[in-house]
Amino acid sequence: MSPLVLSVLLSLVSAVAYAAGAVVQERVAAAAPDRAYAPLHSAAWWLSVLLNGAGAVLHVAALAWGPLSLVQPLGALTIVFALPTAALFLGRRAGATAWRGALMATAGLAGLLTLTGGSDATAVPGGALLVLAVVAAGAVAVLFLTALRLHGPVVRAVALAGAAGIAFGVASVFTKTVATGFSPAVALQRWPALLAVAGFALCGLLLSQASYRGAGLTAPLATVTVVNPVVAAAVGLTLFDEDFRYGLTGTLLALGCAVVAAGGLILLTADRLAPAGAAPVSDGDAVGAQVGEGVDVGAVAGSGADLEVQVRPGAVAGRS
Repeated sequence: MSPLVLSVLLSLVSAVAYAAGAVVQERVAAAAPDRAYAPLHSAAWWLSVLLNGAGAVLHVAALAWGPLSLVQPLGALTIVFALPTAALFLGRRAGATAWRGALMATAGLAGLLTLTGGSDATAVPGGALLVLAVVAAGAVAVLFLTALRLHGPVVRAVALAGAAGIAFGVASVFTKTVATGFSPAVALQRWPALLAVAGFALCGLLLSQASYRGAGLTAPLATVTVVNPVVAAAVGLTLFDEDFRYGLTGTLLALGCAVVAAGGLILLTADRLAPAGAAPVSDGDAVGAQVGEGVDVGAVAGSGADLEVQVRPGAVAGRS
């Protein structure tokens, strides 16, 4: 087996592991809504941690055998793999809007990553990395505090997933600085970067878990999947002297890919924000409670409550 084929296989299995981990995380969030960030009592949550860890290890292994320009775009397939995984194991079938959004986000992200060049991470001084860590931590904190003030579960989930994506993206940047020319002696010298990797990765894991609370699978996962590599690419462009391939043409193409990816995210979010009485949501997590005909159904209020209503003759089905 050639190194290139091995790299592709490792990348695909990595994306499947990430997708499976996300599906498990969403189910844990639905089963334990009172423990949004770290449901340590849940064996399923620890399974999701292992799946995400396996995905990360496989991704690094794929980078060892294949070029970054190939491995990174393949990682964008996570959201595409997550939809059939949820349908197969949970009976959740995604609708046409969710599939269009997922494919748009994946295609746009893959194109953007393909057009991004590479460079040597060791050229970045420690001061610049410290500024990066402080700015990233501030951005994560702002999104987190903003999410706490939002009542809509989907909008709140996107904010939390955006914060998680930033944390994961910055963790990837610091991983790159540590992995370049790695040796035990170098690892001891770069212990601040190792701490940054651990801190941002843990923060991303907890925030991504919270983002699935009451928002389903697709919108939070797509947000993390897009924001993570986009942040890493943006840091590469600003700190690592990376650029887009093919000069001005490549830059314009990259901007177009970014617009396509953003459009995919909008579709996935709009799919979750479908009004009551419309078709069931694509990931199908509505659980019905029937009310007999003639019963006066009042307004339902509550902070962060996720209410989906489907009207039928003589009955109302909903989930809060």
